[in-house]
Amino acid sequence: MHLHIVGICGTFMGSLALLARELGHRVSGSDANVYPPMSTQLTDAGITLMEGYDGANLLPRPDRVIIGNALSRGNPEVEAVLEARLPYVSGPQWLAEAVLPGRRVIAVAGTHGKTTTASLLAWLLEHAGQSPGFLIGGVPRNFGVSARLGHADAPFVVEADEYDTAFFDKRSKFVHYRPDIAILGNLEFDHADIFDDLTAIERQFHHLVRTVPGDGKLLVADHEPALERVLAQGAWTPVVRFGTAESSPWRVECRQDDARRFRVIREEEGASDEAVVDWSLTGTYNARNALAALAAASECGVALTAGCQSLAHFASPHRRQEVRGEVRGIQVIDDFAHHPTAIAATLEGLRAATLEGRLLAVIEPRSNTMRLGNLRDRLAASVSSADRVFWYQPEGLEWSLAPLVDESLVPSHLATTIDGMVTEVVAQAKPGDRIVVMSNGGFGGIHDRLLSALESMDE
Repeated sequence: MHLHIVGICGTFMGSLALLARELGHRVSGSDANVYPPMSTQLTDAGITLMEGYDGANLLPRPDRVIIGNALSRGNPEVEAVLEARLPYVSGPQWLAEAVLPGRRVIAVAGTHGKTTTASLLAWLLEHAGQSPGFLIGGVPRNFGVSARLGHADAPFVVEADEYDTAFFDKRSKFVHYRPDIAILGNLEFDHADIFDDLTAIERQFHHLVRTVPGDGKLLVADHEPALERVLAQGAWTPVVRFGTAESSPWRVECRQDDARRFRVIREEEGASDEAVVDWSLTGTYNARNALAALAAASECGVALTAGCQSLAHFASPHRRQEVRGEVRGIQVIDDFAHHPTAIAATLEGLRAATLEGRLLAVIEPRSNTMRLGNLRDRLAASVSSADRVFWYQPEGLEWSLAPLVDESLVPSHLATTIDGMVTEVVAQAKPGDRIVVMSNGGFGGIHDRLLSALESMDE
């Protein structure tokens, strides 16, 4: 079958393309921006790529078109699909129809930490010899790809996004997956471009809860009021809580402030067990992500002690506390954090692990929620763990960062160009410092530009 994917270079759609090729389909696709690393990954898999959207991309006529959720009416290729009466489907629906049937599906949902938790779970299952399938919104470094089918009898781990499905299906993506196990890691307001308020997102999460069978499992984080409101709307599946509450069957106790060593305690079904994790990640939020993954892996037969030991060999996904390089004793770290809660958690973890030197934060408020300014009042407090903050005012941001900089309790700088940002950061950086760059986009390649500027300074 010839599948054509419109919007193929997004992480989710590119991952679908890889799965379709692995299933033996002929795959082509188009996108407005075709560039590495996704373009390289796709062409290496034998997928034909076309840059730009045009009706001509649909020749020769494909058997089915998969349309990404970033595409809307008025897009020339979408209009051509409709006018040609081509059969079309959303990405989540295609995944549900072509890949997930017959698999034990584990969906990882939540406002934050989905990519890391899904990567952790896939690694726990892989290390246990189960060869899981997965589709993750990032590239787990333990695997080097964002998606694979895995063994037909093994679980399939899917990062379950609450964003809408397609221009013709405004339900959240995750309602299509019908998981046997659902991890609900946290829940707060985000995606202001499609949700009016937190209540609207809670309603979508309850739609997910409704799809989990009675003999499945809901793994739900404790101390999350929004998730409790979701469950209060009705739950027909056994609920197991994880976190730090004494009443939770799965608990984590951090032995260090940076959470690079923590204890996992499991008390359920009349049995008690515990083990210690020593690993490279920092932050209590990552310890909770690991706890969720361990609980889900346990449902798939992975022993707690073995699971905790395997985490010592876990490499965080690309763009999650990823060290991009070090020059003159100055580290440049890439992180996907783009929401005040994620920014604060990332900086707190890195602050605790920065024993020498300072923590310099370089932030681009780029997400749709940030662009609309819905959470700007929380940004100043989110960077309190940094020693110095550099804010970037990107084009299209509908509000000025200047007042935030003026009122900040942390020394702050504002830049309107990438070159200006690089110059300012390099001028401030000293040996021993850690520069963490936070954005959900490419940020103009600032990571490599910082490293090059630091190297030039060294010369």
